[in-house]
Amino acid sequence: MTQPYRPDPEAAARWLLDVLGALDVWRELPPLAEHADAALTRQVLQEAATFVHEVVAPLNRSGDEIGARWHDGQVTMPPGFREAYQAFWQAGWPALSAPVELGGQGLPVALEFVLYEWLSAANHAWTMAPGLLHGAVECLRHHASAGLQARYLPKLVSGEWLATMALTEPQAGSDLGLVRTRATPAGDGTYRLEGSKIFISGGEHDLTDNIVHLVLARLPEAPAGAKGLSLLLAPKWRPDGQRNAIVCERIEDKMGLHGSPTCVLRFDGAQAWLVGPPHQGLGAMFVMMNAARLHVALQGIGLLDAAWQKAHAYALQRCQMRAPQRRDPTQPADPIIAHPAVQRLLDTQRAWIDTGRLLAYRTALALDVAQHHPDAARRQAAQRWCALATPVLKAAWTEQAFHGASDCLQVFGGHGYVREWGIEQIVRDARVTMIYEGTNEIQAQDLLLRKTLPDAGAALAAVLRELQDDLPPASPWQAGVQRLQALLARLAAADAGTQAALHPVAGDFLRAVALTLMGWARQRLGRADAAWDAQVGRAFDRWVWPEQAWRCEMVERALGEPPPLP
Repeated sequence: MTQPYRPDPEAAARWLLDVLGALDVWRELPPLAEHADAALTRQVLQEAATFVHEVVAPLNRSGDEIGARWHDGQVTMPPGFREAYQAFWQAGWPALSAPVELGGQGLPVALEFVLYEWLSAANHAWTMAPGLLHGAVECLRHHASAGLQARYLPKLVSGEWLATMALTEPQAGSDLGLVRTRATPAGDGTYRLEGSKIFISGGEHDLTDNIVHLVLARLPEAPAGAKGLSLLLAPKWRPDGQRNAIVCERIEDKMGLHGSPTCVLRFDGAQAWLVGPPHQGLGAMFVMMNAARLHVALQGIGLLDAAWQKAHAYALQRCQMRAPQRRDPTQPADPIIAHPAVQRLLDTQRAWIDTGRLLAYRTALALDVAQHHPDAARRQAAQRWCALATPVLKAAWTEQAFHGASDCLQVFGGHGYVREWGIEQIVRDARVTMIYEGTNEIQAQDLLLRKTLPDAGAALAAVLRELQDDLPPASPWQAGVQRLQALLARLAAADAGTQAALHPVAGDFLRAVALTLMGWARQRLGRADAAWDAQVGRAFDRWVWPEQAWRCEMVERALGEPPPLP
């Protein structure tokens, strides 16, 4: 009774090309100018939508029900997963936005963003496998030696090999300063890894012939804490063709993502190579981590859209009672989508999906500007947007993915609670996105304590001025920006003791920023599409936007007696 997820390539093209003016952005970037072509953009998106719908989406339910299987240190993926992945990399999808000089296609990052949003919506567990490739490539590209790059980058860029990010240990989750895994020099330029890592997505599988593990560990005489960590590369298969001493002890029995093996790995003197300078591994790893956080934000948007698609289709055909606006008792029951309570549930999620998408696509454009624009000031402004948008997108849209998917399940009534319709799987799969790649609480602390207070709110204030220039003067969204600006001024003036009281409301601050950005996206979408404005835009104004004021007030109260409401 459940249908595979279906992407909408026309809508994605319209938003990129018409709403965000992507072609004009790409024309200013020398490496991308030749790709500033509307027909090419639509062709890539259409081909991606076809692959996602026809190859990846049909494996979602069976992947959940059968799951990845562990036996004697080996992991077998669900039926069809390996074949789909082989088709994926051989068709060139992992290399979509990778640099041409590394064997990639050199296309804009925005196209990769759209692809991975759709993949996550269609089959979150399968998408976990290639989800770390972009970050691994960037990490090695910027920090690895020329020899390591030559050996590993081509097959990671193509996707022929996959990668992992091995950070977490039983005693070292969010606090990486507690990592105990040791790396001892072997005397030949390599190291030997000893220790265990947990929660390693794709740590063992049969999708590819090799797996490249990027591992945080301590060298001898390393200083204590996070500043003593080094990053090392340890492949499943060594260059000499021998199996490395990396053992998958088990895979976790999880609430969701059954088709993605979450592994416990043991390193028994595994051969490894240093990536970057000693004791500076955390900085190198955060190149990968930041890329992963944006991919998790896309997971949130995609999963929420997948839940909405199921709930919307069900609401159109499920008839129950008469809608309250129809009083004639002789008329048959209405589809439940005609009932205001159901309309609110669906339209609220649609507003989150659409505004989140537009913000994610804007961030993708900013990533390319930050890397390629010839004007240093433009690069700096784009990087400022990306630094602030990353924790906001990751935290706000993964939270909404879980709670919004639960609301979509509500549309089904009791049918949503059984496996038959597939909506409960989305709720289970979505929950982990609020946890991994830095919990949402850590994202909130990052935004407030690391990216706002240290510069007295200057970077965020600059972003708000950019939004302000694009908002109607008398609009509620302009008023929302002004309220957040006033809050920033109070934050900048607060003394150290007052700032310490802000820790409990960091999540409220992040949510207030998210909603302010959504206000900008809402008016952009409404300006471009009258039908969207009349339905989804109106729902945003009624059911979403009011939260911005009370989230600001939560932070204001932490600062002391709040000012009068405007």
